[in-house]
Amino acid sequence: MARNKVFKVAAFLILAGVLAISPMQFTDHETTAGADDKYAPLVNEINQILQDERLDGALAGVSIRQANSGEKIYDHFGDARLVPASNMKLFTAAAAFETLGEDYRFTTEIHTDGTVKGRMLKGNLYLKGKGDPTLLQEDFEQFALELKSQGIQKIKGDLIGDDTWYDNVRLSEDITWQDEVYYYGAQVSALTASPNEDYDAGSVIVEVNPGDQAGAEPTVSLTPQTDYVTIVNRAKTVAADQPKTVSISREHGTNQIVIDGDIPFEGSRTREWIAVDEPSGYALDLFENALLAQGIEWAGKHKMKMGATPADSTLLLEHESMTLAEFSIPFMKLSNNGHGEVLTKEMGRIVQGEGSWEAGLEVMGNVAGALGVNTDTILLRDGSGMSHVNLIPVNEVSQLLFGVQNKSWFDSYSNALPVAGAEERFVGGTLRNRMKETAAQQNVRAKTGTLTAVSALSGYATTKAGKLLIFSIIINNDLALVTPIEDAIATAIAESGGE
Repeated sequence: MARNKVFKVAAFLILAGVLAISPMQFTDHETTAGADDKYAPLVNEINQILQDERLDGALAGVSIRQANSGEKIYDHFGDARLVPASNMKLFTAAAAFETLGEDYRFTTEIHTDGTVKGRMLKGNLYLKGKGDPTLLQEDFEQFALELKSQGIQKIKGDLIGDDTWYDNVRLSEDITWQDEVYYYGAQVSALTASPNEDYDAGSVIVEVNPGDQAGAEPTVSLTPQTDYVTIVNRAKTVAADQPKTVSISREHGTNQIVIDGDIPFEGSRTREWIAVDEPSGYALDLFENALLAQGIEWAGKHKMKMGATPADSTLLLEHESMTLAEFSIPFMKLSNNGHGEVLTKEMGRIVQGEGSWEAGLEVMGNVAGALGVNTDTILLRDGSGMSHVNLIPVNEVSQLLFGVQNKSWFDSYSNALPVAGAEERFVGGTLRNRMKETAAQQNVRAKTGTLTAVSALSGYATTKAGKLLIFSIIINNDLALVTPIEDAIATAIAESGGE
């Protein structure tokens, strides 16, 4: 309740500021250069960039600092609270590295409350999730193979999934019904699975291809193959010259995936990453399928259900994920929302003993404060930046980026940032197609951010004189494509002769 009150006051103050300042005044706001004005040419150029008519009616915050001293050399609405979109992940990653460590790994455990006699496990089998969002179908297959190697060929008991490592709140409080259908708004559980090595946990890939002739039913495939979801195929194959109107969605509150519309004969496929409802059951289904594929059977009927692993159970095997340093690559390069939320809950669990958003966000705020961020002027609502209620001034983003530089884990943090114009997907990430053939290419390392009417870019750039600068750009209330404006500012920094 208190956080909602803070938001209402903050939103009112921002709205009041917007009403008091005309669109042209947004871009004419006074800015400051360094003490000896050596950055004056850069300041003047950015001032000109901010006159772009695409910013009319929008609010653009820009903050630039010297990386070695933290001195601000440019400040345009630097203290205005703005919605950061995925620039929130800069805070999440910093807190995760600081509290969990570069070498931290998620674990998954398999327990039993019974005993193995001969080839029979007499007792329940527990799949205990502890937050790992990187579990793939092949990992469950490996679990089954290892259990078989322990001599288990039959189970007389139930298969139980344990997701109690986190609380049972599946979605952060500002996620919309529309968002939760797709991978970027997937439910968060301590027990989950991913369809491929992008690790979009809690989702399946649905692919629709045209049938063998016009009028035929399109073919549908799932990755991974699972009976946890039901496909309702209402689509049809149409003549090759007809438009493609295929849509793939999931009915709210169910695992019924509905395919509608037309797909032209011999036309291109349509794919969608669909979030499942209750991902704990999804992971458990993949595990059961893997056990059966290895010939491990049940003696009599069994149930698949959720429950807590008994304290006196026997650990049969344990699986470890990649390190946090490795995990930060898909998290930051691809701006994976689910990873941000999992890390938030994991920090809450490890530091506060509670795997909840509330506990994790408290950890994030404490780490930000220790890095010099004025936490009295920020509002954190999630770990991904999906919320339109998050509020952070650009001066505090640039302060965070200044503060992390002296940390032992900074190289891993910096390495996780997208690199402008770098074509390789897990290097360039969300910046791989931006700022090509400019001074920013292979130079700018920065986190992107995009929501409806929100765009952001914050990170590091080296000037022509070899000076490293920190920058943060957040634009709110935009109705046009404003990423070229962000790119122009970042490129201007890279082309700057300031020493």
